[in-house]
Amino acid sequence: MSGRTHSTRILAIVAIFFSSYIVGIFSAARASSQLISRSESSSHNDSRLVELDHGLSSLAHNGSRNPRWFPFYTIGRFSNDICLGNNLLIGTCQINGECTDNNGVAAGSCSSITNQAVCCIYQRTCGASTSYNNTYFYNNNYPAPYAGGGRCSIVVTPPDSTICQLRIDFLALSLAPPTGDGLCSTDALTITGGASAVPTICGENSGQHVYVDFNGVSPITISVATSSGYTFNRQWQFQIRMMGCTSATLAPAGCLQYYMTTSGTIASFNYVSAASSALNSIGVPGTRQLASMRYGICIRKATGMCSITYSQVSSDTYSFTMTNDVGAVDPTLLGTAAVQSQDCTTDYIIIPAPTQGGVSMPSDRFCGLGLVTTTSAAKPFVVYSVTDANEEMDISNRGFYLSYSQNACPVL
Repeated sequence: MSGRTHSTRILAIVAIFFSSYIVGIFSAARASSQLISRSESSSHNDSRLVELDHGLSSLAHNGSRNPRWFPFYTIGRFSNDICLGNNLLIGTCQINGECTDNNGVAAGSCSSITNQAVCCIYQRTCGASTSYNNTYFYNNNYPAPYAGGGRCSIVVTPPDSTICQLRIDFLALSLAPPTGDGLCSTDALTITGGASAVPTICGENSGQHVYVDFNGVSPITISVATSSGYTFNRQWQFQIRMMGCTSATLAPAGCLQYYMTTSGTIASFNYVSAASSALNSIGVPGTRQLASMRYGICIRKATGMCSITYSQVSSDTYSFTMTNDVGAVDPTLLGTAAVQSQDCTTDYIIIPAPTQGGVSMPSDRFCGLGLVTTTSAAKPFVVYSVTDANEEMDISNRGFYLSYSQNACPVL
């Protein structure tokens, strides 16, 4: 056999192999695409994860609004959907290489189409920026405490104009407490750049959350300022969620907080049952309430529910102590009608159209040292929290910590 004939046969074999490879990829991709189309038409849930919590499936995908196509990494396509990582953090389903390139952490697989799809968790700390949904922001060396000193910030920019709102969950937030006058003078969490205002927050706020509207595509800055001159075991971990403009779980206008469940609890910022150890400016035991607050706490009305009832958390005697001197009152009277007041001009909550025991109340404001069980049928379900800048006479107050429960519409 001549050298030329041998070379010709080798080239022919290579050509046949390459053609078969291309046809194979095309056929597999086409078959996979058809399979996905049939699956999506028969059941939307077959191609998506079950919602991880209320409204999670309507949160924005990262970056592009459309599923990506990776012909040489997978036999089909998959959406950049929200996923639950094997570290129990919420992430985005992405190709492993894309996750690594964007400094994400792969936390298990997330697609049956390809083993190259991973649940990508985005974790950031001081000085970072992000445009990724479900980014986690935490102090340096978290979960170890942060000694304090300086400012730690993250800048959050929406990927495009289809993102309208940010929800920030304080999975952990323990900062230095306010002064006895309710001022965040030592440590302070500030959230700026949005179209809606967020008050300055400090103290103990793990489990709380806030919503803030984006101002177009301008960034929002989340910043924690701490003082190195105050010894305290600070710690924070936030989950930052981006909400699409058409999401069913967008917080209504005027709602700094938005709760989705039919029953639960709401609390003022820095609520703790124990008294503050700080004295206020006139030398008496100070308040835990944060001064100069004015915001709405909204609760999404569930189908078939017509009213909502609020009451003090029964296990906590101090769960409604907003004005006056806690120490001057017989502890057995706390939480009763005897120390409830509606003559409120400084610190109070507003419950629209309130009734107690079926009787309409003369005012929608409540203050003092107790709240009798109160029901409202006004829509939307909302409680407004108001504090002024002067907490001198609010001695040893804690704020409020209330249970709520929606009530079914009467059967006619």
